[in-house]
Amino acid sequence: MKYGKRSTRTKAERMFTELPQSPVRKPLVAEADVTVDSITEKLSVVQIEDEPKPLRRSPRKSIKCIQIIDDATDSSDNLEEPSVSDPGTSTEDYRDTGSPSSELDADEEEDQSFEDSIGDNSLRILTWDDVCPPGDRIEKIAEASYAEVYRVTNERGTSVIKVIRLPSPIKPQTKAQVRSKLVDEEPHSEEDVNGELQISEWLADVPGFVVYKERYVVLGKTSRALLETHQVFQRRMKRKDPGRAQFYPSPSRYLDDTKFLVVELGDAGVALEDWKLTNQSHLWDIFFLEAIALARAEEIAMFEHRDLHEGNLCIKQLRPPTERKAGSKGYFGYSGLDITILDYGLSRAEDLSIDFAKPIAYDLERDLSLFTSTHAPQCKVYRQMRSFLLRADRKCLPPEAHKTPYTKGVDGPLCWEAYVPYTNVLWLAYLYEYLLDHFEGDSKDVASFEVHTEDMWTYLNPDADDSVPCFGSAADIVCFAVEAGWIREEQLVGSSVSMLERGDSIIVSRDGADADGSRRRSSRHFNA
Repeated sequence: MKYGKRSTRTKAERMFTELPQSPVRKPLVAEADVTVDSITEKLSVVQIEDEPKPLRRSPRKSIKCIQIIDDATDSSDNLEEPSVSDPGTSTEDYRDTGSPSSELDADEEEDQSFEDSIGDNSLRILTWDDVCPPGDRIEKIAEASYAEVYRVTNERGTSVIKVIRLPSPIKPQTKAQVRSKLVDEEPHSEEDVNGELQISEWLADVPGFVVYKERYVVLGKTSRALLETHQVFQRRMKRKDPGRAQFYPSPSRYLDDTKFLVVELGDAGVALEDWKLTNQSHLWDIFFLEAIALARAEEIAMFEHRDLHEGNLCIKQLRPPTERKAGSKGYFGYSGLDITILDYGLSRAEDLSIDFAKPIAYDLERDLSLFTSTHAPQCKVYRQMRSFLLRADRKCLPPEAHKTPYTKGVDGPLCWEAYVPYTNVLWLAYLYEYLLDHFEGDSKDVASFEVHTEDMWTYLNPDADDSVPCFGSAADIVCFAVEAGWIREEQLVGSSVSMLERGDSIIVSRDGADADGSRRRSSRHFNA
């Protein structure tokens, strides 16, 4: 989505679009789907008006008050120009990815069709004792939209595994479980899972997304270690939130035929919700590392995350922090932190190497409780996203306005396949406020950050008056930061190389198949 037509580009815009991209981006073409096309046109062409009042710095000359224009010519022109514009695990944190699984060399794997389904018998079939034998450590760290998330540690290293239950039997709930209102997460079809895995493939080389290792099928009853960590996790969540429901069945209910797809990922650290924010450099780096990652994903795959709360962002200390000296240029890059964006369960993306490619997008209309719930702070962001698709302005409709699926919006029934990168801006605004609200360091640090980013927040604030200009994508925010001098050019170019190293699977089956090197691996890394 673009806000107006640009006749010229700023230095920051040129620098961002000229960076190496993977895959090579082809010129965009109009969508084949007429419904999606018309909605996208409505949301992507915006009237440029004069600003109502002078501001110290404009977010971009092309971003002004939002007014929808029915101008198909301008819309198609905008599609011709590569966009600089345009975001799970849940916490404790990760969400998904995919992998080839045949005994081919790296080049052959690249050519292997993604159509290999997750039920392909070329995947290793393991038991829970294979995943975590005695001596290894397994810890449940999160619950994502499709999956439970565990961290496995042994002498070979550390991995995070996403456990996705496939259609298969489990024991019925006990009377006690029924009384406690346990909510069983439904098993997911291959179609649901493959969409998220495909997005992972498209974002394979974008820094800021999880490293992929392997995937396999796990079959059968639980191990003692898995049951114990599941119980510990549930007790901890109940202490944090007494009203929280248990969404995933206890491992004690697994049967011999209970089947899971397990996706093994690199360890990206801890969820933002469990990270202590104690230094001003944490604020600068976490916010802009996420913005840069989203901006690149927008450019490569027209990506929207749509669920980027504090549980779907991981933090890791990769190197010692450095002190910013007085008079130094920029504020970005002093913390030594890296971030990883997780969970594409609700995301939207498309393959820009194929003309008229149909986007992959989870249909959020399938469960309107996402928009009517007020249980968590991020529920407001879900409503802001849906309200924008319906109205194409920043007015957030209340929960009671989101009870009718596929209600008519700016141009027909609401469709989540439309590309609306403003949703990434909404999640970055959510992150900005989260960082300020949860900062535990010196109050002078947070005050300094707020003062320096005051202009940015003016345009980022989703509750701002309609007369105030706004960012249209994560890339707009990155360009603003470069032009403001917060991020140096060499830092942006340098971020094209991921700081997280690739790794091999640490899971070894009992049959010793890995000892002779026959384990199936991919030379690529995927996002989760």
